[in-house]
Amino acid sequence: MAEPIANEFETLQLGDKRLDRRCKIIAERLAANPQARINAASQGWNETHAAYEFFDNDSVDEAKILDAHRDATMRRIDQQDSVLLVQDTTELDFTKHPTEDSGVLNEEYRYGLYDHSQIAFSETGLCLGVMDVKLFSHNPETLGQNSDQRKQLPIEEKESFRWLQGYRQACQLAGQLPDKQVISVADRESDLYDIFVEAAQHPSPADFVIRAKQPRCTPERDVATGPSVYKKVADEVASAPVSMRLQVDLTATPKRAARRATLDVRAKRLSIKPPHARKAELPEVELSVVEVREVNGPGDGTDVHWQLLSSLPIDTIDQIQRVIDIYVTRWPIETYFRVYKSGCRIEEIQLETNARQRRALMIYKVVAWRLMYLTMLGRQCPDLNCEAVFHEFEWKPVWKVVRDEPLPSDPPSLGELVLMIGQLGGHNNRRGDAPPGAEAMWNGLRRMKDFSLAWQAFGCDNSP
Repeated sequence: MAEPIANEFETLQLGDKRLDRRCKIIAERLAANPQARINAASQGWNETHAAYEFFDNDSVDEAKILDAHRDATMRRIDQQDSVLLVQDTTELDFTKHPTEDSGVLNEEYRYGLYDHSQIAFSETGLCLGVMDVKLFSHNPETLGQNSDQRKQLPIEEKESFRWLQGYRQACQLAGQLPDKQVISVADRESDLYDIFVEAAQHPSPADFVIRAKQPRCTPERDVATGPSVYKKVADEVASAPVSMRLQVDLTATPKRAARRATLDVRAKRLSIKPPHARKAELPEVELSVVEVREVNGPGDGTDVHWQLLSSLPIDTIDQIQRVIDIYVTRWPIETYFRVYKSGCRIEEIQLETNARQRRALMIYKVVAWRLMYLTMLGRQCPDLNCEAVFHEFEWKPVWKVVRDEPLPSDPPSLGELVLMIGQLGGHNNRRGDAPPGAEAMWNGLRRMKDFSLAWQAFGCDNSP
């Protein structure tokens, strides 16, 4: 059951109960109006001043803010049989509003932070919460290093180490929850051989599904008539029979038009050799490899072609399909980042120092999760009583504005209310339309806040 966003900070301990209360108030205000600036979301100058003092307080530990939300996330994970820990990185560009101590991005003149997040999802795509966040920026002195120089660094000194750290956190969770299946999911940048070795050697390994980036090979084999030989993983999988053929509708993107695609799926269990430069220090590993390739695609660079590396079994069609479904469930993290950056407008924050900014970002991470959670919960649990999520003074004015009908004797379902909130945010609600998306929800929630304030201020009741 969903709860007010303040409950995400139920276990918060900043060392002063006044700070704990202030954090909850700030979260409630920002959740009600996520696109507003802090002063516009606050109710009056006293709240605005208190919020800025909170962000400026060195006693406010950003990690503790996320720790409290993680505790609440663990309660939701406890209701699942399996959990997907999806990790990805996004760029926060503060070039227009840099702090006095801003870090740099990929160019010295671009200021900001990289946000590497690990977010928990159910296998049905319900966003359960943010498990970890790493905020970092480039060192201007290392921007000029070429790829060969970076490759010589130990893994712990590379930025890519964050992917291995994320997998280790998944293993830690698997050890804490031995009765649940924990699966780490990531895109091509996380294709690190160290993760595969870690999975083989860890006492409580998490499973994983990772899209391949590196051109890996099978181990060398002795051939009686000549030197040792090896095969490319891509060639080995391409030689496997087609396991199934899928028809999928691809949505339009800036790079492609919408189209119906035919996909061939092949799968094979293979031994993989370590990178040549580290052959002496790393062992071989065995992985499941699932290839998804578009048949007769347009050939314009938008053809679907995934090579998925996994620890999961692929002995049956259902098992192969599950690997694909789990990888597809990675995509909502892109929606999460869009809600975080566009829905909450975090790149417009103006808090003068990096420390203040980071404290605000931790609260916005939870606000963005809340938007994602409500959007998906309305789809997956439409029959839930809406008062499990929203107050009476929130749903009643929405009903009156959208339906223009007398209030019902019983609260509407969550599915009904989410649809109405979406309509406030611009969702057309035509026959055949998909349910409201995140953008319609964040716009609708902002309008709901205004209506609920008026409802309380003018003492509205149940009368028509």
